[in-house]
Amino acid sequence: MLILLDEQLPRQLARHLAGHNVRTVQQQSWAGLRNGALLSMAEAAGFMVLITGDQNLEFQQNLSARTIGIVVLAAASNALEDLLPLVKNALLAIGTIQPGQVVRVTE
Repeated sequence: MLILLDEQLPRQLARHLAGHNVRTVQQQSWAGLRNGALLSMAEAAGFMVLITGDQNLEFQQNLSARTIGIVVLAAASNALEDLLPLVKNALLAIGTIQPGQVVRVTE
């Protein structure tokens, strides 16, 4: 599955999402885009899931009509050591997420 890793998350997280093609916002040259523009670009490029640490995204955007699913990592911080314990549940969420759906992942 083609997954986009949001810019506030450490790019090293990508290698822990085994079995998926993970690209970062920076690799796509989309750093600095506002959420709505980022989601539109990601959808146009064929991304199926956006993984983010932005816990307000679902309240700032109307996501129901989107063709991309959003996985929100709810950790103490966006440091890799705080995110790694969420990887198992994030992978489970990725496996079942539907377009326009937001899944909050905790430990």
